Amino acid sequence: MENESIKKIYKTYSGVYDLIFKSFFHPRQKLAINDLDFQPGDRILDVGVGTGLSLPLYPETCDVTGVDLSSSMLKQARKKVEKLSLTNVTLIEMDACDLEFEDNTFDYVVATHIISVVPEPVKVINEMRRVTKPEGKLVIVNHFVSSKPWIARVENFFDPAFRKLGWRMDMNFEDFITSTNLDVLHTTKLNKIDLWRVVHAKNNKHLC
Repeated sequence: MENESIKKIYKTYSGVYDLIFKSFFHPRQKLAINDLDFQPGDRILDVGVGTGLSLPLYPETCDVTGVDLSSSMLKQARKKVEKLSLTNVTLIEMDACDLEFEDNTFDYVVATHIISVVPEPVKVINEMRRVTKPEGKLVIVNHFVSSKPWIARVENFFDPAFRKLGWRMDMNFEDFITSTNLDVLHTTKLNKIDLWRVVHAKNNKHLC
């Protein structure tokens, strides 16, 4: 899906995004972020920050930058920043496929629930890797098609409909790791049957 189509979709439901998705997506964001060993002064990039559901989860002692393609979603995120007095947060409208930061800028780069939305997932991961410091970490939360054939068939059946809503359901975890050359440290799930994974990876840009 092209960027303009993505913008239109998120503009449509940016005002009700939290109402619809918070209870479903936020627990995975908490699982991913609470598992990280942040240090005071760390620089964190949240790619596809959306309405800012993840922002209160980061320590106030860290410098957090959130980027998103949708100005409508960022408008909601800015309301949270103001309401919660998150003075350590900066929000910028930006394409995840073309991050406008210098190499080796961030200690952690986090992307929750966006890899199945962007038109070029591998390019996004490469950009995340580029702006992460050599010793930094990448964290990804995303849906991957089930390894159980009958569930995968259902997901693939509904994939065309969900693409019209802005995201795909047919992404294979093993293919994703191979194509992105991610150096995975570990993965976690909310529970055994969850189709979303939290992927923790170390930056291996020198191997790419």
